[in-house]
Amino acid sequence: MDDIKIGEILLPGDEDTQARQESNVRAKFWPTMKKAVRQIPFSRDVIAAFYCATDRQTPLRVRGILLAALGYFVLPLDAVPDMFALVGFTDDIAVLTTAIALINGHIKERHYDAADRMLADEPQRGAA
Repeated sequence: MDDIKIGEILLPGDEDTQARQESNVRAKFWPTMKKAVRQIPFSRDVIAAFYCATDRQTPLRVRGILLAALGYFVLPLDAVPDMFALVGFTDDIAVLTTAIALINGHIKERHYDAADRMLADEPQRGAA
């Protein structure tokens, strides 16, 4: 996946686009994350990015970039479909890594705290 494609994916969009994207991300993030958690080496950062993107205190442009990246992450059919074991999330990882690098500093400690709580609960949620 080249930089131009990633750049196109990460366009923050207007407020209406962001609202639709946020609704989609909220609905599909946790089921997708549950499948990907062992394949993405920086799951804590991705979950913190989710909390940052859904935090109304986060600047609109930052939220837009994160929602675009997370929206791409939750799409089941993208450049490399997620159903392919081991390689299915490689394009998602590239997009997420780029987005997190672009907004470095906007993911706050409270977002990481929420991610840590969610990751600590994951074994219990899987057993239920």
